[in-house]
Parts: sequence; C-alpha cells; structure tokens
Amino acid sequence: MKFTLEEAVNNYALPFQSDKDLSTIIEAIGDAKIVLLGEASHGTSEFYKVRARLSKMLIEQKGFSAIAVEGDWPSSQQVNRYIKGYSESKGNVQEVLKAFGRWPTWMWANEEIAEFIDWLKMHNDKMIPVKKVGFYGIDLYSLWESMEEIIRYLSESNPAGADLDLAKKAFSCFEPFNGMPDHYAISTAHFSQVCIDEVSDLLSSIRSHTKHYEDRQETTLNLKVNALVTKNAEEYYRAMLKDNARSWNIRDEHMVEAINEVMNHYGEDAKIIVWEHNTHIGDARATTMQEDGMLNVGQLLREQFKKDDVYAVGFGTHRGTVIAAKEWGVPYEKIEVPPARQHSWEDLLHQSGAFDKLFIFNEENRKYFSGWIGHRAIGVVYNPEYEQYGNYVPSQIGNRYDAFIFIDQTNALEPLKVGVTVTDI
Repeated sequence: MKFTLEEAVNNYALPFQSDKDLSTIIEAIGDAKIVLLGEASHGTSEFYKVRARLSKMLIEQKGFSAIAVEGDWPSSQQVNRYIKGYSESKGNVQEVLKAFGRWPTWMWANEEIAEFIDWLKMHNDKMIPVKKVGFYGIDLYSLWESMEEIIRYLSESNPAGADLDLAKKAFSCFEPFNGMPDHYAISTAHFSQVCIDEVSDLLSSIRSHTKHYEDRQETTLNLKVNALVTKNAEEYYRAMLKDNARSWNIRDEHMVEAINEVMNHYGEDAKIIVWEHNTHIGDARATTMQEDGMLNVGQLLREQFKKDDVYAVGFGTHRGTVIAAKEWGVPYEKIEVPPARQHSWEDLLHQSGAFDKLFIFNEENRKYFSGWIGHRAIGVVYNPEYEQYGNYVPSQIGNRYDAFIFIDQTNALEPLKVGVTVTDI
C-alpha cells in the first residue's frame, strides 16, 4: 500500500502523553552506542525536559555512560566535576551552572538543566567511580579558556616538560587577541602560519605524551580536548568571514572529534548521549544543507559507525514561546513563536491533530516520510517576523531522523540569573 505524507502521518503517529510512551523510542534504540537528541530551538522548556527524561531512561535501562552537549568544554567540566564528586566546592547546582557565562548563557544555565544535573549527581552518588555518568561540552568557542586550562595544568603537573614550552609559545601567539568582546571579531585577526603550526604541534605532542600525565579525575581527557579545542577553534575563526560552509563543517567535525575522545576515554563499552540542535544531529544528507557543501554531526557519526550504532531523535513544535535574542550578543527575550508556516512539517503534524505525538521511522515506513518538506529551526537569534524567509530547512524527515517527537504547544525555558536580563514581548 502506498501512502501520501498526510496519510502516513495519520497512520504512523503514536501518542505522546507520558514517560511511558517514550519507552517506544527506548525500545527502538536497541543496542545503539550513540543516541542523538535534538531540539528545534535553544530556548524551549519541553525539549530540555523530554531529553532529560529520555536520558534518564537510557542511563538507567541501557547503561549509557556520558552526555555530550552543544556547550563549551571548560564550563561543562565544572558540571562534570560536580556530578562526579571531583570538585572541592560545596556550592549548589545553580552556582556550578554560572560557569556558563558566555552568551548565550541560557542554553545551559537554566532551571531545566539544573534539575537534570541534580538528578545526575544523585545517580552518580550511588555508583562506583567507573560507573559514574559524565557531562561534557563538545563545542569549540572556548579558545582562551581552553588555552588557559592547558597552561595551568601543565604548569602544575609537568613544569619542566616540553609540552608546557609548546603551550606557552602557542598562547603567546594568540594573546594579543585575548579579551576581544565578540568572538566574531577574532575572525578578522591575521594569525601567522607559525601560530597555526604551534597549536597543531601542541595537540600532537600532548596526544603522544599522555603516558607522562597522571590520569586523575580525567585530567588527561581534559588536557587532550582543550588542546583539540585550541587547534580547531583557531581554524574555525579563520574560516568564519571567508566561507560559512567551511566554518560550519570545522565546528561539526570538531564536535565529532570531541565525541570520539570521550568515547575512547570510556572504553569499548562506551555509550554516549548527545544533546544538540536538530541542525547538528539530523543527517545533513537528508536536507538541502548538502547542496551548500555542509555536513553535520549526525551525518559524520552515521558514516563512521555501523548503522545500528547511531540513533537520532528530532524535535519540533507548532507554536508557543521561546527564549532567544533579536541580535547576536544582546539580552535574551521571551518571544512568541507563531503557528508554523502552512504546508511545513510542523503544520502538517498540527493539522493531523493538535496534540503531542511521536514517530518511529523504520524499514517499513521510512519511505513514506522521504518526501521534501520545510522543517522549522529556531536559533539563539530569532525574529519571528522574518521566520517565513529563513527558518525552514527543506528536509526528508524519515531519512534525517530515526524518531521524531512533536509537542504541539511549547513554553520558553527558565534561565538562571547569570548577569543578563529578560524582556517579555
């Protein structure tokens, strides 16, 4: 039997009313080692809460060992140390999340994440050290913080070592640009080839000398990924003003490298959950991104691992409110999300019934969801009055994801107060 997309939606939609309904996705995940949990915006409460519930189920029922998020490595390390009991600090989770001080702070310094981090800490407190779940940031914006972490650690652990000399030389190359108020400004800097070679040499040297460092409280992993951030961030910033597709690819390739470093740290039985925007975790080959020469995390992981090892879950909403900003770097606002554009994926799901639902795409039904359709994506910068022109990514939904969760009406998440203000409109 052949279905139209509208008929397939009606035929294969499953109700999503409680955590029990999420068990369908957990079952479909099977023995996957990498589960990618998306979001259609960086400021929707329900996306964070449902991802947290799925993550708890994966940790408790399938033994997942780590969570990787679209955030900075040094800031996320503060969370990792907190939930694993490494930190000497007796502060609470709200204090720990203040480490996410870089705009957009609300992505990780929010009430929804605070609740989940508290749960992770309570879970870990009951586990032996090797079974404790980790929390890691896999983005690459933390150039200066990562370099400072490298210098601090090498100064303390191996003050006479060659790696420290390399790190100091690399840091001196970049230091004139430290403290720039906007990371985009770094892209205008003209780094010499010497600087570029020095950060590459530093990463290579650290990787070859890991036996020299005591791997206490994940210090070796921390050193390696901070060095990886330094190398890839430099390349990313150089590419930003010249080639948007190239800078995008550098960033997503870095995220995959960081994921692989974390998985290598946990060993052959590692299982990792990744929290990122749909545009990163949904296979780029099933979108028009590929026409612009862009790849992403979902595509790269599917290419690197066996088919059944990677499972991607997309998210979407029809209308509601969201936390975002009207321009890069300005204070966030709670913004109204208008009803989805007519004939978009979100509109189709709403028209089939204004209630929450989920889909499992498999060999039986995937072909019915392989037609092209606009799929809404909201970033940290969002202007709903312009959304008709730039917020819908043409996608083959059934090929982009392995499952999809639709929440008809959503609400803005609750940011923690970390030195920014909120404006309701």
